[in-house]
Amino acid sequence: MHQKNPRTRGSLPRRLFQLYAGLALYGVGIGLAVEAGLGLSPWDVLHEGLAKRVGLSIGAWVIIVGALVMLLWIPLRQRPGLGTVSNVIILGLVADATIALVPTPQSWPAQWFLLAAGVAVEAAATGAYIGAGFGPGPRDGLMTGLARRGLSIRVARTLVELSALAAGWLLGGTVGVGTLAFAFAIGPLTQVFMPLFARRPRETPAPAPAHP
Repeated sequence: MHQKNPRTRGSLPRRLFQLYAGLALYGVGIGLAVEAGLGLSPWDVLHEGLAKRVGLSIGAWVIIVGALVMLLWIPLRQRPGLGTVSNVIILGLVADATIALVPTPQSWPAQWFLLAAGVAVEAAATGAYIGAGFGPGPRDGLMTGLARRGLSIRVARTLVELSALAAGWLLGGTVGVGTLAFAFAIGPLTQVFMPLFARRPRETPAPAPAHP
């Protein structure tokens, strides 16, 4: 009988924990950035703008927009995974809870602290939930789907992010120094965290010892 590699035991529960912990942390990061009030990432500018103009909470719009973006996957022939569907639901719920629980800062140092924490938490969370290997979030999947249609990842990301940012700004979402912080810091920070959470490849089981 082949011996089971100890590193593969419990790998699915560990990956599930990593997925949901990462998604929950991402929601916390969104909430911290909203409370900082110094500017949001492009998609969150859109979510906040919709909340201000149409009603409902920011978290509700995170869920609604995520679900609508998933519909765009259909013509792009993208296939959602467990992480994709979980992303749609969990981010918005945790973001709203964080906004409700974290007090709005009354000083610039506190605002900057929340902004820095929000950016760092979102970067770590991205590394965690992507590293779990259950599929990209709906917005990331839209970018990769467009890339499969001939656009480069850079062009697809820029096109999608700028579209979300412009629409959110027109709706009244908060654009500011925080938006620049996300634009310039989230990529390098995510690159730092990704190797920490990446799945290790399974080792080939050792062959069974020959019987005498």
